Amino acid sequence: MNKILEVKNLETNFFGKTEVVKAVRGVSFNIYEGETFGLIGESGCGKSVTCRSILRLIRDPGKISGGSIIYKGRNLLELSEKEMTEYRGKEIGMIFQEPMSALNPVLTIGEQICEAFKDKELTKSDKEEKAIEFLKIVGIPSGRQRLKEYPHQFSGGMKQRAMMAAVLVSKPKLLLADEPTTSLDVTIQDQILKLINRLKKEFSMSVLLVTHDLGVVAEMCDRVAVMYAGKIMEIADILTLFGEPRHPYTIGLSKSIPYRGAQSERLHPIKGNPPDLSNPPKGCPFEPRCIYKEKICEEMLPELKEIKKGHFSRCHFLEKLENEKGLIKL
Repeated sequence: MNKILEVKNLETNFFGKTEVVKAVRGVSFNIYEGETFGLIGESGCGKSVTCRSILRLIRDPGKISGGSIIYKGRNLLELSEKEMTEYRGKEIGMIFQEPMSALNPVLTIGEQICEAFKDKELTKSDKEEKAIEFLKIVGIPSGRQRLKEYPHQFSGGMKQRAMMAAVLVSKPKLLLADEPTTSLDVTIQDQILKLINRLKKEFSMSVLLVTHDLGVVAEMCDRVAVMYAGKIMEIADILTLFGEPRHPYTIGLSKSIPYRGAQSERLHPIKGNPPDLSNPPKGCPFEPRCIYKEKICEEMLPELKEIKKGHFSRCHFLEKLENEKGLIKL
């Protein structure tokens, strides 16, 4: 498969008056054509910032401080702002985490979808007809009437669908989905995930799915990167990651959530809190919470090493973890 996106050593910082928050610290991963790639980790680990960095949506006091973002052979960080607008939406679309804040409350749904069309030769009438067509594609009936309505007249699930329609009108080749099911009930979550899967196939898209929900990852993704404290800790295909995890953080995540048939199993939460990214630790960022830690973990950051083809882990003691198994059954 061909790579559609290569993120290499990405650094994104936020500058305060007295400190610098290092939100994304040397992140690297690839996404292939037709693939759904998951980016998981707990809140505050840098997932959403990574997503926004890809589209260069980081604004003051934030700054992309290093690395490269190669999309179809071009480094997006080297483009002018005008050139970048040709990639936003048309090539790379993004579903934002909270549809209510992503949609403008004073504009109708129709105005916001029509605004997303990149073809300047389309008339207003043409745009409205196409908008109705895309509302139907994402499962919103009575499109002509819905175009005249405002976001507050839509439910949470309908807002998410409307935002997806606005993203899809440009038929992007890469979709960045940042927590697309946040704050939705379980039934609507399932509908949105199935819709993303269906549209991925219909439009021949690749998907970067950002989430903290391992159940969503198991259902949707081909490969997964586990992120912690601004760094990638493990990358593997879905079966390997859940069946043979080789990083203490991944193992901890798998043991801290229930799965079907686990009534007799005891859950083991990860104790402690993530580090302060304005003063990140010198060694492994997971060291204070790790049950396998030794002195070297505090003093030296481990490299992201390839264990076998396509399976990478950032740990000093990979051999010690070889016999650990995940508790999630796919």
